[in-house]
Parts: sequence; structure tokens; C-alpha cells
Amino acid sequence: MQIVAIIVFVLTLAASTVTLAVRTGLAENKTCYGDGTGVSTGISLSFDLYFMTCPQVEDIVRSVVEQAVASDPRMAASLLRLHFHDCFVNGCDGSVLLDDNTNFVGEKTAGPNLNSLRGFEVIDSIKSEIEQACPQTVSCADVLAIAARDSVVLSGGPTWQVELGRKDSRSASLTTANKNLPAPTSNVPTLIQKFQNLGLSTQDMVALSGAHTIGKARCSSFSSRLSSNGDVEFIQSLQQLCSGSNGTLAHLDLSTPATFDNQYYINLLSGDGLLPSDQVLASGPSEVLNMVQAYAIDPVLFFEDFTTSVIRMGRLASSTGTGTDGEVRKNCRVMN
Repeated sequence: MQIVAIIVFVLTLAASTVTLAVRTGLAENKTCYGDGTGVSTGISLSFDLYFMTCPQVEDIVRSVVEQAVASDPRMAASLLRLHFHDCFVNGCDGSVLLDDNTNFVGEKTAGPNLNSLRGFEVIDSIKSEIEQACPQTVSCADVLAIAARDSVVLSGGPTWQVELGRKDSRSASLTTANKNLPAPTSNVPTLIQKFQNLGLSTQDMVALSGAHTIGKARCSSFSSRLSSNGDVEFIQSLQQLCSGSNGTLAHLDLSTPATFDNQYYINLLSGDGLLPSDQVLASGPSEVLNMVQAYAIDPVLFFEDFTTSVIRMGRLASSTGTGTDGEVRKNCRVMN
């Protein structure tokens, strides 16, 4: 604890400079909305799309998410992750929710998703209620975006207005999921490149990585940490936890596991990041390290930047889920 206190004290001296740099970087790319490659699609989203056609949509989503998280606090992280993994594969088009069919193998069995993604039944419940209230009006992709926001809020994190108007895809891509989604063993250059491939910045990558302040991961996803250098006590606790099975679950943030806060970044500076792809941020280039340090000492800055980045990510679109090529699914698991 003394070491952490010293680190925080030293970082505070440079906080204003780092914070200004991070905010300046943020201001440079507020309107990015593309097809997954940074190219504008011309598709517009709005905050009040369902004001007349389905005014109760956000109340329905919030109610179901509240019940799910009350029953299983981990569900908040799972629903947030569904939105991330949807947007990273051909844009935010609900493709991650599709089951396999005779025409394609869906994304649920991709390496980063298999035995990992969960919460599909919660989305099913939300969609069922919405279809009763407003048939074929609200897309599954929009449901994911709203549920992600509500999951963050219920975990003590920030709120934001969700932009709406996405369409659901009529296909899914196992290949693209395996290609686009970052692996838990990714290094910093790989993480930066995967985000840049989607038109997202390095700052977006660092801010959105903070979503790992809630949730759990299997021992198999951080096995390399069991023999790595770092906080000896932390590594030994992981070794003991994982001694029984690679399928054992560990909290991504041992300190405040169910609270959406900036503890994730404090953990990284102490060497207590769970996933290899998390811990590498603390030893990355100065641009990345400066952001980690800024978020570790300024939770307000993290909340502000996270919301901006998650909104930006939510604008990612593709030809399979927008305009005339998309639809509003009645059942999120299958095409109409």
C-alpha cells in the first residue's frame, strides 16, 4: 500500500499536464462514424429515434438489466462485453447474437467468444418485452447499446445518452471475429493496430480497456501471468487460484470487482493487471503509459473519456447492418 501511495503522489504532480494532453487528443476525433475502417457511411444516429414509436424502450431495457444484475452481478460486465464484441466485428449490427445456420457459422464460437460470451438470454428477455410493446421497431443492436450503458450505471459507473438507429445484420462472420477481436495475450502494438483498423484511436483503446474494471476471466486466458514478473503476492494468489483448473474464474479487478471505477488503472501501475493484454499497458509507450497514469489518479477523467469512446465505438457501422441491407429482427438469434 505504501508503494501505491508513493506512485499516486508522484503522478499527481504531473496530473494537470497529462490530463490536458489526454483531453486534447480526445477533442481531435469526436465525430468518427464509419464502416469499421474509418470511412464515413453517412448513416445517422439520434438520441430520440424511438420517442414516438417506442417511448418505453429504455425503461424496458433498464428493468430487465436491473433484474439480471441483481441476480448475477457479473452480468453487468457480460452485457457490456456483448456490445464491445458486437461492434468490433463488422460494426454494431447485432451480428454477435446470431446463432449458426445453414448459410454461415456465427461469431459465438470464435476464439475470443467461445465459452466466454454470456448474457444472450437477458437480451432475449429484453427483446421479447420490446416486441410486445413495439413490434419490429427497435433493433437488437440498439438493445445491446442501451443494455451496455445501463450495466455500467448499475455498477456505479457513468451514464451517457445512447445514440440509436442501428440496423441488425443478416449475417455474421466467424473469420472476422477471430481476426478483429483482441486476444487476452495481445501486446500494445497489436492492441493499437486492432483499434486503428476500426477507426478508433490509441486513447479509445486505453479508455475502453477500463471496462475490465468489472467482470471475470478464466485462468486459461491469463496463464502466462502465472509465471510472470510483478507483484509477488498477486502472482502467488493467481497460482493458488488456478492450481485446480484452467476453467476457474478470477475477478479482473480483485480490489473492487463489481464496481465500475478507475481501480483497474491503479492495479496496472501496481503490477496487478489480470490479463496479459491489460498489464502490458503499464509498460507500453509513453503515450499509453501517460493515459494509464492519468486515469489512475483522476476517476472523473476516466469516466468522461470512457463515455466518449464507448459512444464513438457505438457509431461503428457496416454495410451488413445499415440502411437497406439491415433489418430489425423479431428474434435476436435469427434473421427474420
